[in-house]
Amino acid sequence: MKKAIIIGSGFAGISAACYLAKAGWQVVVLEKHETAGGRARQLKENGFTFDMGPSWYWMPEVFETFFQSFGKRVDEFYKLQRLDPSYRVYYQHDYIDIPADYEALKKTFESIEPGSAVQLDQFLKEAAFKYEVGINKLVYKPGQSLTEFIDWDIIKGVFKLDVLTDMKKHIRKFFKNKKLQELMEFPVLFLGALPQNTPALYSLMNYADIKLGTWYPKGGMYEVVKAMQCLAEDLGVKFYFNHNVEEIKIEHGIAKGVVANGILHQSDVVISGADYHFTETRLLPENCRTYSDEYWRKRTMAPSCLLYYIGINKKLKNTLHHSLFFDKDFEVHGNEIYTDPKWPTEPLFYVSATSVTDSTVAPEGCENLFFLIPVAAGLKGDTEELRDAYFEKIVGRFEAKTGEKIKSSIIYKKSYSVSNFINDYNAFKGNAYGLANTLKQTAILKPSCQSKKIKNLFYTGQLTVPGPGVPPSLISGKVVAEFVLKQFD
Repeated sequence: MKKAIIIGSGFAGISAACYLAKAGWQVVVLEKHETAGGRARQLKENGFTFDMGPSWYWMPEVFETFFQSFGKRVDEFYKLQRLDPSYRVYYQHDYIDIPADYEALKKTFESIEPGSAVQLDQFLKEAAFKYEVGINKLVYKPGQSLTEFIDWDIIKGVFKLDVLTDMKKHIRKFFKNKKLQELMEFPVLFLGALPQNTPALYSLMNYADIKLGTWYPKGGMYEVVKAMQCLAEDLGVKFYFNHNVEEIKIEHGIAKGVVANGILHQSDVVISGADYHFTETRLLPENCRTYSDEYWRKRTMAPSCLLYYIGINKKLKNTLHHSLFFDKDFEVHGNEIYTDPKWPTEPLFYVSATSVTDSTVAPEGCENLFFLIPVAAGLKGDTEELRDAYFEKIVGRFEAKTGEKIKSSIIYKKSYSVSNFINDYNAFKGNAYGLANTLKQTAILKPSCQSKKIKNLFYTGQLTVPGPGVPPSLISGKVVAEFVLKQFD
């Protein structure tokens, strides 16, 4: 029986473990923390339960496809609820609720910009094609060669995929109103890059948002981690927690195993779901690295985050599960993340209030709040004083916009930012989401999922194909597992 060792138990690592175990491999997952999940770990304190990272459940069919691969269904593990409204967007003087019902959303668009409902139909018709081709034809590829993409549907639809048009131009072709433009740009700004540097292919995210919906797994996103871990263990995967990987043992150009806590775990194949840059620069000798320091310096990173986990001892009357605060200049903050990296002057931010939907995540009469400010990766000066100053800034805006006073009701508060991402996840430049989705960092132009120096060393997760986000991470695990099986089974 062949053996694989997987470094890290994030979504991608567990996904890869499941597919290899199903193929009859012996699989061991080594995780530095005491629980699975990686960036999607759970924080439990004072009766509050927080998802530490991902909080949006989009593209539900990707999760269904994953579990169906093993003869299971999502509802055997956790219950999903579609949120309606999907989320709220606060602007300078008002807000928009995004209804789950598409006809209702079209009326909302029309009330803001006459004629935009028809434009939305056309925009989403094109986005649906991109989603269909993108999800079924593009992302389930290991990204090793252009020949992988020689597919008639891709070739005949290449111009409709809008790979060479940017999101900013594409959105402005359909919508003239600034609010609607920002609404359509938000999925790429928060997860990838400036809209003007992101291929319009990624309007597929708008299709996922509007047509496929925003969902919530009861108990929180960590329920997905628990479900995947349970499935993996049922398939025979062994998890070793509190196992800090120190070295990938290389002999004659072959990875012989992994050293964790001073002990060598031998294997036929190693898959790193840890940070790609960390794996190359800290776990491998220099002559075994695929990419140079200069290569990494030139990568465009998706944002890091400044996060706050907040528990309050009161219930809120006017807050939705997801809220986006676009009450300050959208473009200025975007430039402070990507163009001229600095701590933002007047940041946009996002608030998740899971307890509005789910009473199990906070004590009775209390609310669980998660604040997120996207910030540039690689910033210095991540101090408690700076974090406190930003919290004061955004909590004041939250109170003003919602009409709800929360500051005097806070009974639990924890912050998390660039230095924590580095310390906890060995994240390159403290990134939260991996590489930006720019044209120069798409498909075969991403860091390879197979080492070019060590034949039996592979990579999975947000710094390789297909990219950042929870559904892409599930897909990344499948892609790398199938690539391994093709070569070594």
